[in-house]
Amino acid sequence: MATKNAESFSRLHVKEIALESEQAVNGELIKLQYSPPSPTIENHGVSNGVALKVPGWYVDIEDDWPGEAHLYKVEKVLFRGKSKYQDLFVFQSSGHGKVVVLNGDVQLTEKDEFAYQEMLTHLPLCSIPNPKKVLLIGGGDGGILREISRHASVEHIDICEIDTMVIDTVLPEIAVGYQDPRVNLHIGMFLKSAPQGDYDTVILDAFQCMGSEAEQLAGGSLLELVARALQPGGVMASQAQCLWHKEFSVADAIASCRRTFKGSVSYAWSPVPAYIGGMVGFMLCSTEGPAVDFKHPINPLNPKHYGVARGPPKFYNSEVHTAAFCLPSFAYEV
Repeated sequence: MATKNAESFSRLHVKEIALESEQAVNGELIKLQYSPPSPTIENHGVSNGVALKVPGWYVDIEDDWPGEAHLYKVEKVLFRGKSKYQDLFVFQSSGHGKVVVLNGDVQLTEKDEFAYQEMLTHLPLCSIPNPKKVLLIGGGDGGILREISRHASVEHIDICEIDTMVIDTVLPEIAVGYQDPRVNLHIGMFLKSAPQGDYDTVILDAFQCMGSEAEQLAGGSLLELVARALQPGGVMASQAQCLWHKEFSVADAIASCRRTFKGSVSYAWSPVPAYIGGMVGFMLCSTEGPAVDFKHPINPLNPKHYGVARGPPKFYNSEVHTAAFCLPSFAYEV
């Protein structure tokens, strides 16, 4: 299994990659020329069996949200490539800055990526005292690493990513997280060989969400591997489904996670306009051991310590942390 320090990977601006498209990524780089005034950009999804094509716009359609779509006006195509694992598409939009799309699903936009990255990172790390060792699964864009760097107590950060294309085409503004000397990058399925009981925190940023798939995930090996890698009282944070999704139940998601995690289990949420539904959920879980109260942070961020980030958090603070666990009345219905 290849293991390299993240600093050994060259940082390429997506615009430069688009211009230097004669050099393939994993042998399968595909360059799209932006041809004004109205290129046709289509997503990988369909609506009622019909692919939507809107000249000059990217149409974001998700199978889990029938009858809905988000449209982004495309100013310029920056990169399009395909690895053995997935398709990657990056473009400059008129309203959201750069937009990153994996396998047809919008992953992040410059306009609001910080809301997701900050909450997924600081909800777990601010809930336990003095975290020292963190494992990040996925998160190849570097945004979660950027946020972990704000925690001075952390001594070691492992990141496990399967696709070097994502790492090599990340946005420089977000990839600043790789500059943290505490980061160690592992290519491949590192979780399977991760030391048992070694981490204070594991952050999952590697699959769509824990919602309709929550039971499948809880019954499979992924969460069991995560729990095994955590110390007693260690915490896991993962993306979860949006409250507005018609098939999502907070109670069911919590019950599913409790099959594996015998400590605390909570659901939180944050507004992220780029995602269909306008928000994203988070599952916070701890292993059996010292009690964890996710709703009340005990390890607040030092406002003067930025780590490798270029400024203070734009979204997260201790008040937002606590408020993230407040749910609307309908969310309590089973």
